[in-house]
Amino acid sequence: MDRPFYPDFIVKVFPRLLAFLPVTLFLMLGTVIIGSALGFLLARARMSRRPLPQLLARSYTMIMRCTPSIVLLFIVYYALPELVMAIFGIDINSVYKGVFVIITLSLLFAANMGELMRAAYLSVERGQREAALSAGLSEAQAFLRITLPQAVVAALPNFCNALVGLMKEGALAYTIGMIDMMGQGTLIISRNYGAYGLETYIALALIYWVVTIIMERSFRAVEKRLSRGKRSLA
Repeated sequence: MDRPFYPDFIVKVFPRLLAFLPVTLFLMLGTVIIGSALGFLLARARMSRRPLPQLLARSYTMIMRCTPSIVLLFIVYYALPELVMAIFGIDINSVYKGVFVIITLSLLFAANMGELMRAAYLSVERGQREAALSAGLSEAQAFLRITLPQAVVAALPNFCNALVGLMKEGALAYTIGMIDMMGQGTLIISRNYGAYGLETYIALALIYWVVTIIMERSFRAVEKRLSRGKRSLA
């Protein structure tokens, strides 16, 4: 039997979904911090002169890119507690489900961040670093003052795209019982015995759409501000 469509329910359900936006943003923040740290290590390994770190980093990136997000989430959620119990004798099944989500997304995000950081670093002309060193700057000073600012500007567009993708991947958290925006939407539909499904999903899509627009415009403004000095020297 076809159910009628109630546009007013979209407005009605908005506050109930927005109440869980902080959970979605928390998962993103935790993933960005951990995934970026791992991505930095991967980038360093890819640019190493030693073949073994290069091989390991390249293999990790390829494996993560070929693994569906939901498959890795289930592997982490079901296998990690067994592994920790076998090695340390600690039961982590009662741990906050967001921990498993952050671990999963961080592993995936790290692969993208490693390539992003490596590409951004290589986009800066090597001659600028050498000129800074010849002018008396140390390696650390040359990196912080010359290479890093330019690499950040080069990385911002792709980093924004990575964040947007990360937010959408985070919607899979509901599959292990995590109550974020998507999980709350699923609960609302189930409590209404399948009714208001279309209205709820439209409301969710609108929220994700608005958040994405805010993120893109914010990054565009930051990129424009950081690029002022570069444009003035052009």
